[in-house]
Amino acid sequence: MANRTGTRIEHDSMGELHVPSDALWGAQTQRAIDNFPMSGRPMPRGFIRALGLVKAAAADANGALGLLPEAIAAAIARAADAVARGEQDGQFPVDVFQTGSGTSSNMNANEVIAALASGARRRVHPNDHVNLGQSSNDVVPTAIRVGATLAVVEELKPALRHLCRTIEKKARGWDKVVKTGRTHLMDAMPLTLGQELRTWAAQLASAEARLDDALGRMKRLPIGGTAIGTGINADPRFAKAVVRGLSRRSGTRFVSAGNLFEGIASQDDAVELSGQLNALAVALMKIANDLRWMNSGPLAGLGEVELPALQPGSSIMPGKVNPVVPEAVAMACAQVMGHHVAITVAGQSGNFQLNVMLPLVAANLLDSIGLMAASARLLADRTIAGMTARRGRLGEALSRNPILVTALNPVIGYEKAAAIAKRAYAEQRPVLEVALEDSGLDRRTLEKLLDPAALTRGGIQSNTD
Repeated sequence: MANRTGTRIEHDSMGELHVPSDALWGAQTQRAIDNFPMSGRPMPRGFIRALGLVKAAAADANGALGLLPEAIAAAIARAADAVARGEQDGQFPVDVFQTGSGTSSNMNANEVIAALASGARRRVHPNDHVNLGQSSNDVVPTAIRVGATLAVVEELKPALRHLCRTIEKKARGWDKVVKTGRTHLMDAMPLTLGQELRTWAAQLASAEARLDDALGRMKRLPIGGTAIGTGINADPRFAKAVVRGLSRRSGTRFVSAGNLFEGIASQDDAVELSGQLNALAVALMKIANDLRWMNSGPLAGLGEVELPALQPGSSIMPGKVNPVVPEAVAMACAQVMGHHVAITVAGQSGNFQLNVMLPLVAANLLDSIGLMAASARLLADRTIAGMTARRGRLGEALSRNPILVTALNPVIGYEKAAAIAKRAYAEQRPVLEVALEDSGLDRRTLEKLLDPAALTRGGIQSNTD
């Protein structure tokens, strides 16, 4: 019943308290709201979606097993599906920094779903009905696995593939554009721009393969283990029935964990997935920084490529344009690296049968996945798709690259080639000119040996026709 202050009285095992009149949640959620005024950051959409899917699959299983009346099971499933679709996100205000088991979020879901499923002729109880056969201790780890897996499958992997396709398309057009390679930020042997870009694509393909490998373990769900893994108060058939329902509802195949205790006591699989996201962040930051270097200048830097001009780069220097997308991506990568540290600490934070930093794992894991997906699409669409090569600048630098003498090593020896390189650099002359004077080789032979395009293919260059 509502009172003059716009609240109603709810109760739980600890007593009565006021809850906003228009809130679908009950007393246990309200206690969490009152107890944890921490960050103002609620649990992320992907986690709430996963909770809804778990509750819907559990209701279906309980109904099919005859553990719930058909009408109540169907009403719970409908309500939980609405939660999964995001129709009730405003009813999930509990802070990320809450009880370490995530019990507050589990009860938030139970209370909201119970309120939605209740009607004039039936009262659905959050614990006895919505949470039947479950515990926060198996529901929350299951939701973490489901939410993270679906985010990788539905968001991150498509974004990575889009970035790879964009890179490959650009690389095909630059297969004959030769440039100076760099090691230690110093001039090295030549390669093509196509080869350079395909290195990035290969990194991303390796990252996707590592993610797939980690997902194989993330898809093992501990639902049915209830409080500690023994399955107390859960029908022995419940776990596999829920997993089948989750697979059907999500379109992704999950499996029941072989050891339910492991899935509740540890978050090793989540730490592993976070580690693969960390490795992806390393790859994307490397790509972003390569782009920044290649675009640097345009006069006093390398100036090898020109990135799309997206916004003015300075409030005081007119005409300045900065590589804003690579910078944003680099910051996102730094955040993911920080999340991995937090998830690592969280993963070892528990004793015996339960991890007690589950909400932090859920939030940071989903945030990392989202940041990496957004970064991949942004790099593809706002940077790589529209960047152009400054061929004149590339050719000019290449013609004066003293390291080209490396190709002369098999013919004149390392020491003589080194002397030619040093003289060419000191006199700021093309290597070919100095080699004509000092190598004892004729122009035709030198032109063949020092052809930058041929050098991008590796191997020993023959000095014969």
